[in-house]
Amino acid sequence: MMMREINFDGIVGPTHNFSGLSFGNFAAISNAGRVSRPREAALQGIAKMRANLDLGLVQGILLPHDRPNDTWLRNLGTSIAEAPLALRANALSASAMWAANAATVSPASDAADGRCHLTVANLITMPHRSHEWTGTLAQLRLAFGDARHFAVHGPVPAPFGDEGAANHMRLSLTHGKPGIEIFVYGEPGGPFPARQHRVASEAVARLHGLAAERTLFVQQAPEAIAAGAFHNDVVAVANEHVLFAHEQAFADSEAFYAALRAKMPEVEIIEVPSAAVSLEDAVSSYLFNAQLVTLPDGTMALILPMEAKRNERVWNWLEELIAGNGSIRKLVPTEVRESMSNGGGPACLRLRVVADPSTVDPRFLVDSDRLALCERVIERSWPERIHPDDLVGADLWQCWRDARRTLLKVLDFLPDEL
Repeated sequence: MMMREINFDGIVGPTHNFSGLSFGNFAAISNAGRVSRPREAALQGIAKMRANLDLGLVQGILLPHDRPNDTWLRNLGTSIAEAPLALRANALSASAMWAANAATVSPASDAADGRCHLTVANLITMPHRSHEWTGTLAQLRLAFGDARHFAVHGPVPAPFGDEGAANHMRLSLTHGKPGIEIFVYGEPGGPFPARQHRVASEAVARLHGLAAERTLFVQQAPEAIAAGAFHNDVVAVANEHVLFAHEQAFADSEAFYAALRAKMPEVEIIEVPSAAVSLEDAVSSYLFNAQLVTLPDGTMALILPMEAKRNERVWNWLEELIAGNGSIRKLVPTEVRESMSNGGGPACLRLRVVADPSTVDPRFLVDSDRLALCERVIERSWPERIHPDDLVGADLWQCWRDARRTLLKVLDFLPDEL
């Protein structure tokens, strides 16, 4: 088995729009009502994937969901033509592009049965995301359908909110070695909802057959949630033996770090002090919503949004970081401003899976040629602009649906497969 970390990026769908549906997500709320650019958003995502390939990383994709979600609307006793505007916007959301919320993943080396486990996230806190799991689960069952190597689980039942890998970190000496899995949860209270419940995280750990001695449950700091860190990956990210986090990311950092060091003495904790980078700067720049990756030469790189480079305080701190002798040696700014405008940076757009690429359905893996196929469809079929008022147009609904079907066809998926 050739175990590699594969980043599965969500392709931005043709209904990407700014309807301001995500309470507690400052970017999504502040940009509500603006004109979105779905074509540009999708091409920015493709460019990020192409750059990852150039870095020597293994790259996969997750596909846009069928929108509008007619089944969800039927279960609410209505249709896209008759639904109130708020329900219509929820049914047309392209939020499945943020693949970090697709599932929680435990590699085979961590699980009792020696298989990679994936539990699809239920995303029940936000109406526009609560109906994603059915489409995501269908893709996960296709991509990871080899039961010898994978176990794909349905969602944790309501009312326990689970938002997937955005609230989960894993540390290990190398990707293929047994690791320490860290589940970060929130406590309700304050101005915004805590989207990840501890009960849900504990359920996922049981479903995946994780050993208690190699699992940690850690509370996110309430002040981080109040500052707009609606997911842990807005204030912390981990890769192999490195944890990169803001000083105010966790409710009790001292206890967490002590427990982590006891389980993994080799851990390298890089904590960004709030005196250098405030929570406000961390959230606005999405400094921590970066892909922290291991390059083929064994060094690590941070794939960051351009917003991090544009923030002088953040960029100065990062340049000092890579000038040292730590594990993070390279900064790779990437342009994903359309995703950022709805509250998702580079890390939001990808789901990390450690597996042998040969065990994955090859249609979900991409090289430069397959990305070029995607680009051609997007350039030809994705809308250039969408204003929230456009969501009432019946002719546009069919155009958007046809655009997605064209993409699936060129990538060799059958019409009724997804």
